[in-house]
Amino acid sequence: MTKLWESDQNGHQSDAKKKMESFTVGKDYILDQVLVPYDLDASEVHAHALMNAGILTDKEFQKLKKTLEEIRDLWKSGDFTIRVEDEDMHTVIENHLTQKLGDLGKKIHTGRSRNDQVLTALRLYEKEKVSGILRLLHQTADILLDFADDHKDLPMPGFTHTRKAMLSSVGLWAGSFVEMMIMQKEASSGIRSLIDRSPLGTAAGFGTTFPIDRDFETAELGFGSPIICSTTAQLSRGWVELQIVQYIQGITSILNRFASDVILFTGEAYSFFDMGSEICTGSSIMPQKKNPDLAELLRGRNAEIAGDATTLQMLVHNLGSGYHRDFQLTKEPVIRSLENCEEMLEAAILLIKNLTPLPENLQKACSSEIFAAESANKLVKEKGISFREAYIYMKENPDSMVIADWDILKSHYTQLGSPGNPGLEKLREQLESG
Repeated sequence: MTKLWESDQNGHQSDAKKKMESFTVGKDYILDQVLVPYDLDASEVHAHALMNAGILTDKEFQKLKKTLEEIRDLWKSGDFTIRVEDEDMHTVIENHLTQKLGDLGKKIHTGRSRNDQVLTALRLYEKEKVSGILRLLHQTADILLDFADDHKDLPMPGFTHTRKAMLSSVGLWAGSFVEMMIMQKEASSGIRSLIDRSPLGTAAGFGTTFPIDRDFETAELGFGSPIICSTTAQLSRGWVELQIVQYIQGITSILNRFASDVILFTGEAYSFFDMGSEICTGSSIMPQKKNPDLAELLRGRNAEIAGDATTLQMLVHNLGSGYHRDFQLTKEPVIRSLENCEEMLEAAILLIKNLTPLPENLQKACSSEIFAAESANKLVKEKGISFREAYIYMKENPDSMVIADWDILKSHYTQLGSPGNPGLEKLREQLESG
C-alpha cells in the first residue's frame, strides 16, 4: 500500500528506509485503531463539504459515504487492520476507498491534510472521552455522597500530620472527597471549551484555496465553533492535550488521596473500615493477608497520569508554530491518560461500594486527646477566660479532658461543615445542579 505523502510509487524500500519507517511510525498504527471511527466521521463530513463546494457530485458523495460506512463495519467487527507499513489509519482508509472506488477514492483528500485529519479525529475522541469521564465523576461523587449520608452519624478521629487531632465523623470525612469531586467537575468548563473547536478545514495549517465551508463542517461534527486561524490548529496541538491531562490528573489526585486514606483506615493499626474480600487480593505465602491492591493501584495509576502530563509538557515546551513531527508523540499520553482515568473512576466506585464502617472501632478510636481543643473552648465559654489561657491550662492538665457522649457532642456541632453538620444536603444540591 502506498503512503499518502509518497511520490515514488514503485514500492521499493531499502533496509535504511524500512528502519526509518519503523522508527517514525512508532505506535501510531496501534493507537490509531482507537481513532478510526472519529476519522470516518470527519471524512464523511469533509466529503459532504466538498459536494457543497461543487468539487464532488451528489452521486460521488453518496458512493464515498457508503464505502466509509463499510469501513466502519469492518472496524466494528475487528477486521480493519493497520500495519506498521501502512503508517496510520488515514493511509488505510484512503487506500480502501481507492481500491473500491478508483480515482473517486483519491478525491476525498482534496482540501485537507493529515494534519487537520488527525487533529480532528483526536479532538472528537477527546470530546467524547471527557464527557464520559465527567459522567463517571458525577456517578462516583453520587455514590460516595450516599455512603457519607448513610454513615453521617458515626464519629471518627480527624487527623493532622497523620496524628489524631480533633473529632470528625464518617459523614464529614467522606463528604470532603465528594466536595472535591464537585469542585473538579465544575472546573471542567474550561477544558470542554478548549476541545470544542473544530480543526477540520485548516489543512496543513494555512487554510486552502478550495471553497470549503468550515462553519458547515463544524456544525456537522458537533463542535461549538471552528478554530479561526488555521495556524492555531497546529499551535494548539499538544498544548490542549497537556491541559486535558492536567485536568484529569486533578480528578485522579482526588482518587489517590481517598485511596490512601482507605488503605490506612482499613489496616490493622486503625480498622475504622472493612474492605470487602471481593476487592482484595491474597498472598502466595501468607494465608492471612487481605491486600488492598485496588486502592494501591489507584495511587499508582495517578502517578502514571502525572507522568503523562510531564511528557506532554516537555514535548511541546520549545516548539515554534507550524507542524512538527514531535506532535505524533502527544497522541499516546493523552489516549492512555483518558482511558486510565475512566478505569480509575470505575475502580473507585467498586471500592466505595465494598467499604463498610466498623462503628465500635470508630467510637473506641475517639480517645480523650481529640477533645483537647473542645475542652479549651468549654473553659472559654464557662470561665470567661481567653482561649490562650485555656489552651495552656489544657496542655498542662491533659487528665482534665473528658470524652463526651457523641449524641451530646453532635448537638453542639451545629456550624456548617462540622462533624454534627457536614452539609451533605448542600453537597447534594451542588452535585445535582451541575
